[in-house]
Amino acid sequence: MDNLKIATAQFEHKSADKAYNLAIIERLAQEAAAQGAEVIAFHECSITGYTFARNLDKQQMLAIAELVPDGESTQKLISIAAKYNITILAGLFEKDEDDNLYKPYICVDKNGLIAKHRKLHPFINPHLQAGQGYTIFEIHGWKCGILICYDNNVIENVRATKLLGADIIFMPHVTMCTPSSRPGAGFVDPQLWQNRENDPTSLRLEFDGMKGRSWLMKWLPARAYDNALYVVFSNPIGMDDDQLKNGCSMILDPFGDILTECRTFEDSFTIATITPEKLIQAGGYRYINARRPDLYGDIIGQQHESQQKVVWLHTDNR
Repeated sequence: MDNLKIATAQFEHKSADKAYNLAIIERLAQEAAAQGAEVIAFHECSITGYTFARNLDKQQMLAIAELVPDGESTQKLISIAAKYNITILAGLFEKDEDDNLYKPYICVDKNGLIAKHRKLHPFINPHLQAGQGYTIFEIHGWKCGILICYDNNVIENVRATKLLGADIIFMPHVTMCTPSSRPGAGFVDPQLWQNRENDPTSLRLEFDGMKGRSWLMKWLPARAYDNALYVVFSNPIGMDDDQLKNGCSMILDPFGDILTECRTFEDSFTIATITPEKLIQAGGYRYINARRPDLYGDIIGQQHESQQKVVWLHTDNR
């Protein structure tokens, strides 16, 4: 494998405004390609917007969702990829011919759709169906996987994707700055975003504290380190419906170290060059080789009924 230059992006999307969001995606993709990036990754539902969907009925969801790859947004993404000769990853809502609804993240290049991963643990709307498998594909000779937001909180998903061959996992999110039972969690006051030019310090303290980045740093580097893989994390910045998101899109290496991170309040991206030698230099490579599935294969694979409760969907604490 050759070295690969990857960009991860963050921007403030507009709910249900696909034309606006695709225009931002095109501008950032053009700028990243001009700086030598071969790949650019955007956040979960970056084409459609995300949190607004919690209030939609099925007909409204079907109206915003599209076929993949034949839908207008996927085709537009392919045309952008072709125009600037860059591989693009972005998210949206999907419907199939039978009006089943999913939340996928797709990868395209100038030749068309490369991969589509349907979120394994969707929750933002009750009409979304769960994906039923892992996704492995290649970009310029690199084996890649996709896990969307909550998919990454279930650690078995990351290990399974690694064991299927992934050396890069794209992890698009819309996360942080929501309430939960953990100490320090909560919403961030939108007024801080409106006043960010006059008082950036107060906003940065909230974004970087336990409501945001400090929580992310408890687990995201471990996913990269334990599995000896590159992690491409993408997250929106600014208002997502009535919730404020803190960006900090970043790329981590197999040592769990941050190679690069978006640290502005702007629509932006950051680029890192990934190199193949780290995949076998990292400790996780040795730990994976030392596994003993005979000890825990039956334990990990035992019958279990999945229960998923997202705390902030069931609270009025704003």
